Amino acid sequence: MTKKPLRIALFTGLYAPFLTGVSVAVHQRVRWLLEQGHEVFLIHPQINDRYPKNVGDRPMPGLNEIQSFSNFSAYAFPTQPLLFYKSLPQPLNYRYWSDTKLLEKFQPDIIIVEEAAQMRGLYSFFLQGYGRPIGTEYARKTGTPTISLFHTDIVAYIKYYFGDKFFNLVRPIIPALVKQFSESYDFNYFSSKEQLTKYEELKCQRAEYVPYQGIDCEKFHPRNISYNPIPNDNRPTLLFVGRITPEKNVNQLLDIFPLIAAKIPDVHLVIVGSGPLDEEIRQRAEKFGSGITVWGESHGTELLGWFARADVFVNPSITENFCTTNNEALASGTPLVAVIAPSTSEQVSPGRNGFLAQPNNPTDFAQKVIAILENPDLKADMTRNARPSILEFDWSACMQKLEEKLYQIVEEGRSSKSSSQGRVNRTQVN
Repeated sequence: MTKKPLRIALFTGLYAPFLTGVSVAVHQRVRWLLEQGHEVFLIHPQINDRYPKNVGDRPMPGLNEIQSFSNFSAYAFPTQPLLFYKSLPQPLNYRYWSDTKLLEKFQPDIIIVEEAAQMRGLYSFFLQGYGRPIGTEYARKTGTPTISLFHTDIVAYIKYYFGDKFFNLVRPIIPALVKQFSESYDFNYFSSKEQLTKYEELKCQRAEYVPYQGIDCEKFHPRNISYNPIPNDNRPTLLFVGRITPEKNVNQLLDIFPLIAAKIPDVHLVIVGSGPLDEEIRQRAEKFGSGITVWGESHGTELLGWFARADVFVNPSITENFCTTNNEALASGTPLVAVIAPSTSEQVSPGRNGFLAQPNNPTDFAQKVIAILENPDLKADMTRNARPSILEFDWSACMQKLEEKLYQIVEEGRSSKSSSQGRVNRTQVN
């Protein structure tokens, strides 16, 4: 018997044209749910003139791509630029808009909150944000189940943006904050087993692993070499794709590069992305001449071409939670060298599809890259193994697992309501 489509309210702190792995994943998730016939009400951040002009001009898949679905509706909540990253949004306080009123009008079967920590204000340590848990007031009134999907290592971000001194000062209260935050939701799902373990140790409540964070393995494919952005450049190419921000550790790539170039003189590092450290990275890269290309943002087939063109994908970030670009590189047949971080050991099988390097150790990282580039047989084996190693995280496979969870939660909620109503009716009869 075919299951009845669900009415899903999905809140997200990030969505196109704001460019992050979260916004891309949310769009893919919404589209997939719509394609399965579910009714989706997307509550997403508003773009306004307070953001840099280039943010709104990005050619990203977004609302225009899914407006044709009759089972889709949306609301853009008012925002302001995030305090420490002006190109990303933060919701205005709940005094300016009401999640409860939106939900009362839509009457969902289930509420999903993506990156709930940002919506609440944990990104800015409560200096900004909505000011209270999203969806929970309505859930208490109606018994509607609410779940949160974790994307970001919030604790690591606090450390990066507030510094070690502040972090050490607040470290004792972090478990209490995580416990309070996670208790607001019926379930807190993690796409990384390692991240789940970390946050359970920090007193995260009702936490569970669900591999909901996939990629489109048909889209990211070795055949995209046909879109090679530099077809006449045969140098061995190292590729980084991501936001140019402190927590992504992009600066460390410029410490690693000369160590690799000493052994592989014609190596070429390409940095694709944008962010607050753009100018600093460009200035540092100048002394390496044509050895480093700071490409800026890339979209569409050009980006697909970069992933397939690269000889090694490099990721020095220690804050990743099942990093999307790592998976996109592997699906494109590109070996990966990443630092040991939450989830990377779930993506990288050392010696098979890449290597893991010690965090903040440029020498170790460089040696891992050199080992691949200097050994054609090893590189060929890793290239063959890269794509098969990540196919279990194809988008459809991951979303089917999440969909099963959604149905299970909704059915259990309905059964609980029926049992409660039955007890009330028996009491009234007696």
